[in-house]
Amino acid sequence: MEYENRYRFAQNPKYDCLLFDLDDTLYPLSSGIARECGKNIKDYMVEKLGIDKDKIIELSNLLYKNYGTTMAGLRAIGYDFDYDEYHSFVHGRLPYENLRPDPVLRSLLLSLPFRKFIFTNADRNHAANALSKLGLKDCFEGIICFETLNPTHTSNASDDEDDIEFAGSAAAATSPANSTDVHDILKIFDIAAHFAQPNPGASLPKTPIVCKPSEAAIERALKIANINPQRTLFFDDSVRNIQAGKRVGLHTVLVGKSQKVKGADYALESIHNIKEALPELWEADRKSEVGYSGQVPVETSVTA
Repeated sequence: MEYENRYRFAQNPKYDCLLFDLDDTLYPLSSGIARECGKNIKDYMVEKLGIDKDKIIELSNLLYKNYGTTMAGLRAIGYDFDYDEYHSFVHGRLPYENLRPDPVLRSLLLSLPFRKFIFTNADRNHAANALSKLGLKDCFEGIICFETLNPTHTSNASDDEDDIEFAGSAAAATSPANSTDVHDILKIFDIAAHFAQPNPGASLPKTPIVCKPSEAAIERALKIANINPQRTLFFDDSVRNIQAGKRVGLHTVLVGKSQKVKGADYALESIHNIKEALPELWEADRKSEVGYSGQVPVETSVTA
């Protein structure tokens, strides 16, 4: 009987896919990448959108808290801008030299006999740059990124968005001194006033951007990559991403914390602790190489 149970486990392991966030999950927060990214976002808001510098910290915090990313929040409240330009400005100046090859993590990832994907809110270029610096680019079957979830993004609001007139980034960027006039003319939703003077009948405008921690974003990512959430382990450093993942049926691992929170099945202080915390991943030792079936429609698809 014991042999039969072990054989059945080997044939049908609990997981068949591992889904990894990238930033501050596969490398530590101490790298300084997140800090510089936040600074670049604030600079973009001032230089390209003409937003008052004194309002940036409060505004960016409100947008991030309520929309998942500042970018998604900016689109929701009425700003329009070129997504590629935004990503180039925010990620193009990051100190990627702070990231070093991680042969230990590489060895751990390559020894895991499962499908493996990156799932990030960032754009494809940032994901490719970071993974290349870490020496991990060929450890994953594919990368689910901003372009994967937002394949038809345009500069115009779609018919199903809230009735907000979007402010063009070009006008704001060329005439930042007149940004107050621009904001008066165009309909920029005042999210700070919304929370300062709550109106029970008022609701936040929706964003056209699809991103974590939206459950719809996670479900779309799973569908695109043909992933079964009940047989997938999701690694992320964000508590709200982990909780959203749990709600859609994923098994969850909170990275960067030593204590579990609601929604997290496991907690890892560092991704390097994965083998100590989850030895069962290696117990499902498969004799043959993992076979990837068909072409998976994800950005920057690579073969492990």
